[in-house]
Amino acid sequence: MESIKKGILLSGGVDSICLTYGIKPDIAYTIDYGQTVAEREIYVSKYISKELGIKHKVISVDCKSLGSGNLANTESISISPSEEWWPYRNQLLITLAAMQAIKDGVNELHLASVKSDNFHRDGTKAFYEKINELLTYQEGNISVHADTLDYYSHELAETYKVPFELLSIAHSCHISNIACGQCSGCKKQLRVRQELGIN
Repeated sequence: MESIKKGILLSGGVDSICLTYGIKPDIAYTIDYGQTVAEREIYVSKYISKELGIKHKVISVDCKSLGSGNLANTESISISPSEEWWPYRNQLLITLAAMQAIKDGVNELHLASVKSDNFHRDGTKAFYEKINELLTYQEGNISVHADTLDYYSHELAETYKVPFELLSIAHSCHISNIACGQCSGCKKQLRVRQELGIN
């Protein structure tokens, strides 16, 4: 029977920190795809991986010219459902991670999408079913797992009993490597901290 080797997409945000802590994957991937906040995401992800004893790799592919919204520090295109929307972003991230994962012998790729992400089509159960079907069809047979879709962020933290000190360094800002406190990512992190009773 083939052994399972798990990889995870780790952005350094609350959700991916929770899932990384919960499943203890073999390797974590952080992707610098040209997003404005890549530097801080990489810093936090390296720290989390080191604390948990997980191998960490950074994948760098500059796609900023293809981006939209505040993650790319540009105006959103007209069909954007939100200010942080980047066209086909999750599809891009999964593809880039899988390209490295296949070299690393990974056969399960995990992502932390939560219930509040489902207003984006690429944050829905249907999307993850389709992308899983696509990847498992191809050579390498890497399966895609988004088992957190039924949870809100604070529920994820509670389920996995994630230490507050790990959650406290999460970076969810979409605009700056220093949290702006105003964007939807920062507001989400503040809300999660309040729900968990973190001062």
